[in-house]
Amino acid sequence: MFTDPTQGNSVEYETKPAMISSPRVASSLLRLRQRAIKTSPSSRRALSSSPLAGDAGRKATHVHHRITTLLTLAVPAYLLVPSSYADSPVDVGLGVAIAGSIAAHSWIGMNYVATDYVPKVSKALVGPARVFNAALGVATFVGLGMIATNGRGGIRGAVSGLWRPKASPSKAVEGEGEGGK
Repeated sequence: MFTDPTQGNSVEYETKPAMISSPRVASSLLRLRQRAIKTSPSSRRALSSSPLAGDAGRKATHVHHRITTLLTLAVPAYLLVPSSYADSPVDVGLGVAIAGSIAAHSWIGMNYVATDYVPKVSKALVGPARVFNAALGVATFVGLGMIATNGRGGIRGAVSGLWRPKASPSKAVEGEGEGGK
């Protein structure tokens, strides 16, 4: 029976007698396990106390998964609603809600990336990476929010504009480019 520092209580670990023949080997294995627990990404997430740590704890994981489900269902439904509803207050509200969901989803997801991979480069870069992720989330929300409220079809208009062919230039504009003949 050993004391697990992450649980704060005594925990009995099952071991095979043939594999661990001495208490010295057993204690070395326990130290290796405890070191792995202290440095695992999930324990770093749980111990983070920064307000910028969007990936800290079970609540963040729960929120991230709920936002993923919301986006999976809401975005296609929003884009498939007839364009006669474009620029209505409901359309603008849904566009801003989708912008906020996308920004929160990316902020939490990028914090998972920062927690898992940035310490492999430098542990001192975790804080600046979190600040960058928060700024990126704010920029995403502001940018998509501006598109949602611009009065030109919102996010739906911007997405459909990606596949709309460019308008051909008029004959008057072509004539002016040839030296004003």
